[in-house]
Amino acid sequence: MGAGGMPHRLLERLRRDHDVSLHGVALSIGGSQPLCREHLARFAGLVNRYQPALVSEHLAWSTHASCYYNDLLPLPYTPATLLSVCDHIDQVQTAIGRRLLLENPATYVVFKESTIPESAFLAEVARRTGCGLLLDINNLFVSAVNHGRSASADLDAFPIEHIGQVHLAGHSVQAEVDVGGRLLIDSHDSVVADVVWQLFERAMHRGVHAPTLIEWDSKLPPWAELKSQADIARSLMHRALRVEVAHD
Repeated sequence: MGAGGMPHRLLERLRRDHDVSLHGVALSIGGSQPLCREHLARFAGLVNRYQPALVSEHLAWSTHASCYYNDLLPLPYTPATLLSVCDHIDQVQTAIGRRLLLENPATYVVFKESTIPESAFLAEVARRTGCGLLLDINNLFVSAVNHGRSASADLDAFPIEHIGQVHLAGHSVQAEVDVGGRLLIDSHDSVVADVVWQLFERAMHRGVHAPTLIEWDSKLPPWAELKSQADIARSLMHRALRVEVAHD
C-alpha cells in the first residue's frame, strides 16, 4: 500500500486491460479492538486508486494491543462477536464506499464459547451489513475435516445468495498431531484437491456462479501448471452452465 514503485507500475498496466480484485489480509475484522484507522485509510486509498471489481477480507483477526500476528486467526461465534464484526464491516464499507466480500476462514481450533454455526454467523453478518460473501471452498473443506464435520453438509448450509466470489486452493496434510488423526493446512502451495473440485461442482449445482480465483502463494509451479488449474475451473463452470441451460 505504498505510494509508488514497481508493484504500482505493474498494477496500473494490468488495470488498463483487466478487472482486478483487491483481497485484504490485515484489517483484523474479527478482532476485539478498534480497527486501525491508518491501515483502513491506506486500504481505502488503494481501492480508490484502482477501482477494483471486487474487494474482500477475511473473517479473522490478526492484531492484539500493539502486536501484529502475520496470520488469520479464528474467533468465537457469539452474539458479542457478531456485533463487533458487523460494526467493523460497517466501518470498512463506509471507508471504501462500496460492498465488501467477507471470506469464510480455514480454522484449526474451535471455541467452547461459540454458540452460532459459522454459516449462520456469516448469513447474519451479510443480512445486517449488506456485505457479500467470498466462498473459499478449500477453507470450507479444511475446516470441516479438522473439526470432524461433513464438508458437503457445511457447503449445503452456506448462504449462497450472498456469494460474490469463489476461491479455490491446494492444502497440505499434517499426519502426526497430538490429538491423533490428520490435520489439514490451508497452504496454497499445491494443486486443488479432487475433493475440492467436487465441492466446487456441488456449489455450482446449488446455483453458485461467481468470479473464481485459484490461489497459489508459495512453491510456485511453472505457468503451464498454474494455467491448467484455471482451465479446469473454467471447464467445470462452463459444464455447469450447459447443464442448467439443458434443464431449462
